[in-house]
Amino acid sequence: MTTFLPMYWFTQAVAGELAQVDVLVPPGAEVHDYQATPKDVSAIAQADILVKNGLGLEEFLENTIKNAQNTKLKQIDASSGIKPVEEISPVVKPIKSDHDHEHGAGNPHVWLDPVLAIKQVENIRDGLIAADANNKANYEANAAAYIQKLKELDQQYQQKLQPYRNTCTFITFHDAFPYLAQRYQLKQVAVVEIPEDQLSPEDVQKTIAAVKKYNVKALFDEPGTDNKLLTSLSRDLNLTLRNLDSLESGSTAPQHYFTAMGSNLQALQAACQ
Repeated sequence: MTTFLPMYWFTQAVAGELAQVDVLVPPGAEVHDYQATPKDVSAIAQADILVKNGLGLEEFLENTIKNAQNTKLKQIDASSGIKPVEEISPVVKPIKSDHDHEHGAGNPHVWLDPVLAIKQVENIRDGLIAADANNKANYEANAAAYIQKLKELDQQYQQKLQPYRNTCTFITFHDAFPYLAQRYQLKQVAVVEIPEDQLSPEDVQKTIAAVKKYNVKALFDEPGTDNKLLTSLSRDLNLTLRNLDSLESGSTAPQHYFTAMGSNLQALQAACQ
């Protein structure tokens, strides 16, 4: 069992045909405030291995594992050995926000940095080898092929974002990109938390003030969120609203990571110009 989509991709890529890999949080569901179901408990009860992102992301897990009472369950923490970024983006909070993700262990969105994704794949590879040593060579070969693609992705990011180092500043509506920004020396300056029902005039003023204060080049929304208020706000600010994907939804094919990260690179390039 894996917790959510990026963990599923990485585990499936390493396991290949040697394991049945399933995912607990359905792609597109909100992993931050996911509520486990009885089906999840029974899935963990029957699993040999559970792969999680860690860093406080999967808050639903502790009780779910307890309820599953699976004494043989091996857990792989994909973020083991990764030093979390503490809160580096100031949060511009609206008057009322339902979206309070307080991550106790620092920011958990490490899978969005291709270099840290390599570390996660290595952790998953080592965990699978520890659980199933007979297939060590296969896990190593599968992991090596995926890691090679992650290295190539990192090189593309380095090369294409090189001209915008320390000069490209952006605002997001989800604090998912500090690792990506840090890796390629961009600046995610603020996270504007938008209430899901309606923006008050004060919220609009706060966003406009944040954009001006930080001299922002870009506003990023996530794919699949059609927020008309953001669209009109970006028009008022004369900024193009672009999509930056946190990769919590999409195809279950492990190669989708590269497709989505390629789109993110194009969006960043276009926004930073």
